[in-house]
Amino acid sequence: MARYIGPSTKIARKFGEPIFGTDKDFEKRNYPPGEHGLSNKRKKSREYGNQLKEKQKVKSMYGVLERQFRNTYDKASRMSGQKGENLITLLESRLDNIVYRMGIAPTRAAARQLVHHCHITLNGVVNNIPSTMVKAGDVIAVRERSKSLEVIQASVANASRYSWLEFDPKTLTGKYLNVPIRTDIPENINEQLIVDLYSK
Repeated sequence: MARYIGPSTKIARKFGEPIFGTDKDFEKRNYPPGEHGLSNKRKKSREYGNQLKEKQKVKSMYGVLERQFRNTYDKASRMSGQKGENLITLLESRLDNIVYRMGIAPTRAAARQLVHHCHITLNGVVNNIPSTMVKAGDVIAVRERSKSLEVIQASVANASRYSWLEFDPKTLTGKYLNVPIRTDIPENINEQLIVDLYSK
């Protein structure tokens, strides 16, 4: 199985930042995993290493596999504007990410599972494909029979709100208002490193 299903804290420690959100375990051990994690003898990263690490971080953050990520980058390259910004906005437009951003799920992995298990509708039709690209004006909602799920209710109660999304916590229905601009996206990503990596 290609997708990583192990401890998320281990991945966050690998990249040196809590890429999956607030993590008490990461705060306790914010150094790389492994027996040499605290050692000062770890090799310094070179240019290629930094570029590869940034790509791997973004893949882990959005839960995208290598081929999916490369296809998304190729699509971003064909769009007008900067490749790096296009890449991030395309990743933000995935259905599983929007479900997470709206607060319907506490993590992107949980959002992916909700979509897979047919709990989410897109424009009134059940959609179970997490990678579906959502367009501005599309309506995302929780399926009627799934609205009482405890995980959804708990997540909505603690959700953050974003300017490019509209969400009604009472009806569990939201709207993708517009594609976000790069400065609105809070993740700490240096997308230029990814562009440099793929440009070689």
